[in-house]
This record gives sequence, C-alpha cells and structure tokens, in this order.
Amino acid sequence: MKIRINKLILCALAMAIGSFAAQAQYSTTPYSRVGYGILNDNASGIQRSMGGVGIAMQNGRQVNVMNPASYACVDSLTFLWDLGFDLSNVWSSETGKSGHSFSGGLDYITTQFRITKGLGGSFGLLPYSNVGYSYAAKLDNGAEARMGEGGLSKLYVGLGYSPVKGLSFGVNVGYLFGTIANTTLVVGNSTAMFQRSLEIRDYDVNAGLQYAFNVSPKDRIVLGATYTPRKSYHGHTWGIYYDETIDIEADTVGYGSLKGSHEQAESYGAGISYAHGDRLMVEADFLYQPWSKAKYTKLEGFEGSSTTLGDRWKAAFGLSYTPNSRGAYYKRMTYRVGAFYNHDYLNIQGNNVRDYGVGIGFTFPAPSSKTLVNLGLEWRHRYSAPTVYITEDYLNITLSVNFNELWFWKNKIR
Repeated sequence: MKIRINKLILCALAMAIGSFAAQAQYSTTPYSRVGYGILNDNASGIQRSMGGVGIAMQNGRQVNVMNPASYACVDSLTFLWDLGFDLSNVWSSETGKSGHSFSGGLDYITTQFRITKGLGGSFGLLPYSNVGYSYAAKLDNGAEARMGEGGLSKLYVGLGYSPVKGLSFGVNVGYLFGTIANTTLVVGNSTAMFQRSLEIRDYDVNAGLQYAFNVSPKDRIVLGATYTPRKSYHGHTWGIYYDETIDIEADTVGYGSLKGSHEQAESYGAGISYAHGDRLMVEADFLYQPWSKAKYTKLEGFEGSSTTLGDRWKAAFGLSYTPNSRGAYYKRMTYRVGAFYNHDYLNIQGNNVRDYGVGIGFTFPAPSSKTLVNLGLEWRHRYSAPTVYITEDYLNITLSVNFNELWFWKNKIR
C-alpha cells in the first residue's frame, strides 16, 4: 500500500524542528512513548484526591468503577451521574534543559443505578491509556523530532450483586478502542520519517469482590479484591516509512494483526477500608500487574531491542472526613487526603519509570439538592531509575460533579 507524502508538510515540519531543536519540548510526557502509554486505573475525581484508592470503597452515593462489586450497595432511590474534568500543568527537566506544558479536558463519564434489591448497575466511558509527547534534538548534520499522540478508551457496562448480607461481587464488561501513533522525523541532508501506529478494537473484562462487616454499631470494615485476566489484544499495527532519497512515496510496512503478538497483563488488586459512621473513612490498596509476562512485539526499525515492559505495582492510601452531615455548611463538606507510590510497567534501557504523589480534595454539597461538587489537587513526581533521564512534576486539578437524582421517587397523591 502506498501513501503520497506532501513535501510542503515535510518542509513545515522541518522548519518546526529547526526552531525547537535546541531544547526538548514536551506536550505531556515522553515516557508515554513506551508500550501503550500511561495507564489509568479507573479512579474518579474523588478517588484521585485520596491517592487513587477504591478497591474496598463502598458508598451508595458514589460511583466506584474500580471495583464493580460496589454497585450492589447503591441507594435504592437514586440514579447517579459522575462527570470528571482534569487540568494538568507539567514541569519537565532533562540534563539542564527544562520544559513546561498544559493539558486538560473531560476525563470520564460514569453512572450508577439500582436494578432490584441487591443488584446494581453502571455504565460509562473511561480513559484506559494516554500517549502525548513532542520533543526534538540536534544531530550532527540536522535534527530529529519524535511525536506521539492518541490513547485507548473504554466504554463499559457493569453489574454488582449481593447474594447475602455483607458479601457482594460484580463484573465490568468493556469495549476497548483507540489508536496510538508514534512518529520519528529526521531532517538533514535528506528527510526521513517513520510512524508506528497501533489500533485496538477489543473487549475488556474485570471482576471484583467485597465483604463488609461491622465491628461495632458505628464501625465497619470492608475487604475488597479485583481481578483482570490476561488476554491477547485484537486490532492491527503497521508502520509508515518514508525516505526522500529513495522514493517520493511512503510505504506501509509491517502491517499485521495484534492477536498473539500484543497482550494485556493480568491485574490483581486488594484493599481494606475502615469507616466510622458517615464521618471517617480510611482505605489502603495494593495493585499488581505482571506486564513482563504479557507479549508485546516491537515493530522492527522503530523501537530499540532494549525497550521492554516490566511488572507494575502500586500502593495507595486515602482518608476522607465529614465533620457533621447535618451540621452547618462547612461541617457538611467532606475533606480528603491521600498518597500513592507507583512502580510503573514502562522500562527504558533497563530503567524503570516510577512516580509518587499526594492529593487533597474537598466536596461541596449543592444547596437544596443532593448534587456534590468535588475539587481535588494532586501533585506527582515521575522519573526513571536507576538512571534518571527525565524528571517531571505534575500539578493536577480535578473537578467532578456527582449528580444524585431521585428518579425512582414516587410522589404521593393527596
């Protein structure tokens, strides 16, 4: 298959490289060039301000996609909608050079509702991974630019069921879709371009279990677990190669199916939470994903042989406190804090990418309604180890609106 390349576009790109070759430029993070990009954990705005916990979280008035078993405890009279927005400032540093970027937009849309006694449901649209970067470097006889964009999204539907008091289990079934494009452009005595595209169209399944019990009339403990099976991705991958010294057309190379060559890793999650009435809730979670065992076939000529995927694990802790749900306005507000450490699956020349961070959040009840507005601030630091290539500091602002509608309330006729 042949694709005609517009030389005017290549010239424009070459001029852009010349303008920015003296320093690296980042739109999000160059680390997202590896694998499927930066992975998300289905955390809502509320959960992100608590370090990303949620495996053992039970709240009938909050959507918790992290563990579908939580759907079983939804309030019988409500229909929940949760819309999340994200704004992010990133400061990057590499060998004395620095960069800054800003991004933001709609993060997710989820809903939760009761079907019948002990059975709840949920559906929505979530981000699965994100790729976004742009940087350039000087070469002996020219310049090189690397650019990437895209990501994967998940449209899901889930059910949670409680067969007996305290025990619930659930499952999310999703449709995973998206395209990731990574481009390398070299400009010197001639112009050469190579773009690797990865397109996924596949299903996704994850299951969850929760067991809750009271240790006193006001004190409650919840144990939670989640599991996602390892599976082969369905979709296609291909490369587009162009060298003006050889041809004026671009060749599509390496076109093939992802089945058997690209896989999703298993995922194991465990959590424990403690709640004192409706005032205090504390949770600790642990997530493990053996990505080193999942197949990820590199497209020859694009990714170096030293680039591999590593095992990922994440530990998180979070706390929320509501002084008095029936008191003055500031006492009805909920205050949250959390922290996490993430040993990521991204591995560059034997160096693992890691990040850690802290977050705080506030929930503002809307007057005369059950709608909640959640504002969160999150700082995280990302780096590679043992060799530090790039350090990144993020300041994320999360805003989510939780609509709690009484769709199933029947007014009495007097």
